[in-house]
Amino acid sequence: MRGFSYLLVLLIGIMLSFGGCEKKGTGVAKMHWDRDMCERCKMAVSDRKFAAQAIDIKTKRVYKFDDIGCAILWLSEQNIPLSRVKLYVTDAKNGRWIDAKEAVYVDDLITPMAYGFGAYSKSDAPKNKSLYNFDYIKKKVFEIEKANNKKVNSL
Repeated sequence: MRGFSYLLVLLIGIMLSFGGCEKKGTGVAKMHWDRDMCERCKMAVSDRKFAAQAIDIKTKRVYKFDDIGCAILWLSEQNIPLSRVKLYVTDAKNGRWIDAKEAVYVDDLITPMAYGFGAYSKSDAPKNKSLYNFDYIKKKVFEIEKANNKKVNSL
């Protein structure tokens, strides 16, 4: 009986620790900078200010990207609707993970794959630049690809 009580306490402790992590964290997976590879372009994810992750809501599978442009295009190429993923980007000011659909963006930065979009939380957004929402940058990514004569399907 004593072993059973110990096991029960241990299981409850494990369940509570998982529940606590879920509430505190953003849900993003740990990045292994300079080792994790972008799902689309297969380059190492190394720039902590422009990385992205898409987490499949159903399967919990995590897809990592070096640029929001790669994330948007890869999801389209895989026919994965945005409604099926939780999409995160790193804040270009501080490198923290933020919800990509809630972020604001600037369009004049040097980014890993040259799409030029940097994400910011609304509180950290630059005051002296034009800011854009996720729908705008999604549209612009497809326009950039079409201008480069690449076939793309929109999300």
